[in-house]
Amino acid sequence: MAAAGHPEDTPDRAASAIERADFVRLVSASDGDSLAAAGLLARGLEAAAIPYQASSAAVPEPPATDADCTVGIGRRIGDVSLRERSRALEAASILEALAPDAVDPELALAGAVSAGVDPPSGLLERAGLERRPGVAVPTDDPAEGLAFSTLAHAAFSGDVDAAGAAVSGLGTEDPTGREVASLLALSAIEDAPPRAATAIERALRPYATDRFETLGGYADVLDAAARTEPATGLALALGYGVEGAAYDAWRALGGRVHAALRSADTRRYDGLYVVRPDEATPAVLGSLSRLAFWYRSPEPTALAATDGASAVVGEEPTGDPFSEAAAALEGRTTAGGRAATATFEGTADEFVAAFRRAL
Repeated sequence: MAAAGHPEDTPDRAASAIERADFVRLVSASDGDSLAAAGLLARGLEAAAIPYQASSAAVPEPPATDADCTVGIGRRIGDVSLRERSRALEAASILEALAPDAVDPELALAGAVSAGVDPPSGLLERAGLERRPGVAVPTDDPAEGLAFSTLAHAAFSGDVDAAGAAVSGLGTEDPTGREVASLLALSAIEDAPPRAATAIERALRPYATDRFETLGGYADVLDAAARTEPATGLALALGYGVEGAAYDAWRALGGRVHAALRSADTRRYDGLYVVRPDEATPAVLGSLSRLAFWYRSPEPTALAATDGASAVVGEEPTGDPFSEAAAALEGRTTAGGRAATATFEGTADEFVAAFRRAL
C-alpha cells in the first residue's frame, strides 16, 4: 500500500487496510504528535477488537514482519504510513472511518499543537475548549511553568529559581495570566530572530483543559514524555494514569534542553545555523533544533547534531536533503517536511558537511 496522505491513498483506504488485519503493529517516532497518533489508532483498534502491538523510537527501525498490517507513524515503513504535518490529525481522520466513537479530540489537538499546527476549529468545538489569558503550561505554578516549558526560550528558561524571581519582579503576590504572559513574551523575543515573535504566540492565550491545565501544556508534556520516556509517553497517549511520570519527564527535558541551548557550540553558515551540544539523545535533539530555530537562528534552517544523531527544523521543507545526508552516512530518518530526526554512522562534523552539500 502507498503511504497514507498520498493522492493514491486516503484515510478510508488506510482504515480499510487496518480493519482487515487480524494483528496490527504500530511503529511510532518519539515525538508528541506521533505518540498522539499512535494513541488514537490504538484506541480505535481496541474499539474494533483488533489485536495490536505498539512501539516507539526516535528513528524507528524496520519492524518485524509478523503483522497483517504495519502502520509507520513518522517514517515510511510498513503498509500504511502517517507522514503528514500533523500525524495525530491524520490518525483522527483514519479513526473516523475505523471507529469514530474512539476519537479523543483533545488528544488529537494536543498532537497537532505539538507539531506546531493550529488546532482545527471543528475539533476545538467537539472538545469544547475555550481560550483564556495566560501561558500554555501544564501547571498552575507560574515559575515552574515558565522554567520548564519547551514552547519558548527566555532568559529564565530551565531555571525555576530564576523564573520565580522574574515572576516576583512583577510586583504582585498573585500575578494575573496576562502579566505572566507579557513577562514571557518580552523575555523570549529579546535578542531573538524576528520569527520568535510568531513562535511565542503558541505559548500565549492557551485553550483551557482539565488534563494538564492547558492544551499547550498537554502537548508539551506529551512531547517531553515521548522524547525522554517513550513507554510513559505511549501510556499517556493511551489514557493510562501516568501523569506523575509524565510531569517528571517534562521537567527533566525542559531543564536539559534549555541548558544545552545555552552551552552548545554554535556555527553559522550561509542558510544554516548549527547547534552542537556536548551530548544529547536523538529525540532530545528534536526539541533542541526547534528552540534553536525559533529563538536563536538567524538563518532559515537550524540543525542540532551530535555524533551519530541529528535533528533539523527549517522555514521550508528540508526532508530531501536531510535524508540524503543521512543516507550518505548509512543512516535513516523520520518523516521529512520542515522537521526531521536522523541517526547515522559517523561524526557530527561529517553529517553537517553532508547536509550542507545536499542543501
